[in-house]
Amino acid sequence: MAAFVISEIETLDEELAQRYRTLASASIAEYGGRYLVRGGAVEVVEGETTSRGRVVVVEFPSMERAREWYASPSYAQALKLSETALDRRLIIVEGVVPPT
Repeated sequence: MAAFVISEIETLDEELAQRYRTLASASIAEYGGRYLVRGGAVEVVEGETTSRGRVVVVEFPSMERAREWYASPSYAQALKLSETALDRRLIIVEGVVPPT
């Protein structure tokens, strides 16, 4: 069952954020992930808006694979960069089994 990594992101340092995106993209592909949403227009229709300006959604083949990616050596350098490049909220959510 697919899992989704959802990030709400505010960029703090554009140069570091670009380096983060390059490293993160390579590691995401390595773990079978693919971008579904990557910073498109956001329209809040219910609730309060956050200060974060971008939303990113990445699909992984499974929750296990998403967790492996997040803890992987190939993502570690990007994760370290994110500490100063970004202010974000990141969650992993399991998808639903399609009805048969």
